[in-house]
Amino acid sequence: MATTSTTSVKQILGDLNKDSFITLLGKLIGESKYVQNNPPELIPEEDRIVNHVLETLLPYSTTTGGGPLVINHVTYKPKRGNLIVDYPGTQPGKILSFVGMHMDVVTANPCDWEFDPFSLSIDGDKLQGRGTTDCLGHVALVSELMRRLGETKPQLKSTVVAVFIASEENSSIPGVGVDALVKDGLLDKLKQGPLFWIDTADKQPCIGTGGSIPWKLHVTGKLFHSGLAHKAINPLELAMEALKEIQSRFYRDFPAHPKEKVYEFATPSTMKPTQWFYPGGGINQIPGECTVSGDVRLTPFYNVTDAMKKLQEYVDDLNANIEELDCRGPVSKYVLPDENLRGRITISFDEASSGVACDLNSRGFHVLCKATKEEVGHAKPYSITGTLPLIRDLQDEGFDVQTSGYGLMATYHAKNEYCLLSDMCQGYRVFASVISQLED
Repeated sequence: MATTSTTSVKQILGDLNKDSFITLLGKLIGESKYVQNNPPELIPEEDRIVNHVLETLLPYSTTTGGGPLVINHVTYKPKRGNLIVDYPGTQPGKILSFVGMHMDVVTANPCDWEFDPFSLSIDGDKLQGRGTTDCLGHVALVSELMRRLGETKPQLKSTVVAVFIASEENSSIPGVGVDALVKDGLLDKLKQGPLFWIDTADKQPCIGTGGSIPWKLHVTGKLFHSGLAHKAINPLELAMEALKEIQSRFYRDFPAHPKEKVYEFATPSTMKPTQWFYPGGGINQIPGECTVSGDVRLTPFYNVTDAMKKLQEYVDDLNANIEELDCRGPVSKYVLPDENLRGRITISFDEASSGVACDLNSRGFHVLCKATKEEVGHAKPYSITGTLPLIRDLQDEGFDVQTSGYGLMATYHAKNEYCLLSDMCQGYRVFASVISQLED
């Protein structure tokens, strides 16, 4: 291995090899049809991606004797592997890692796209196809970084680790990806240095994410003919009024938090409906029940369990005092005393997850910001109430998690997904700068 000064690390790593990157990305996007993650219909075979990454890295590995890369292919379910790649440093305990480059994608319907989602197409600077932004573009990018380390063999104090993971887009089948790697202790050594989660977008550090609480509000009334509305309890009206009151109380109890400004959150915590269901029936029939569903997005300065407890308290109080809710017109009501009937609201929750506030005092954060400023031209960290539940789990386990990404937020999970080659080139140089700075 060549002796390396910190100033020369960036020179040795150089710029992204565009031809090699595009060739690898083309192979990965060619597999994207088979790594769509939407069980039970679509269960990804991430080993299809692993095989192409191995083809790139094995020539520079201890496995073949061709180089220093130490490669561990870890599989918990058939055809659904993870890949841990180490470039060993000289100083024990000095480490940095790039994690989160996931090898599954969200679904794509070719009928809705302007180009084939399952093959790479190039339009000027645009690299088009499912996974280019999220997250096969990052798989190819970090593979190229590790290949370059294995090829040039700079003598680094820090061990550089890349962790390519399975099963990020859907958690309904547990024990496949990073959760299993953490449980087995395979990532424990990464706690000794900054962990950069490479699965966001727009080339800036993402320093905060939201918690998510999916909820269902089921409302029971009394079915009756709409011409005799005084004999019905209209669950649609009850749902609207109850939800309005629940939202009012939520925003009173979970107002904008002072730290949201520090973290540049785009929005405060929100609680809103996104779906409406009712059993069907004629236009002249007041239904007997309906369900409103939605979610809470909670900034990480509030506790998800506290929010769920509050929502349950609101519902309990509304049920006890349902007569006090606003009605809609002279015969609208939620209680029929003569029949001893009361409208009723119940709330239930699907799996909730907590948000993340990255440590702004961490060396990893400062290094990432400096690298971003050097290579992108400015550093403007941001936060959103989108969720990355896996990184909260890592943070809770004691990892110093920082996040970034070099795709485009505007095409995340979208039709006609693409990334820009120029952005990926900048991302590569950010990684080189991070490695260089952490040598000091």
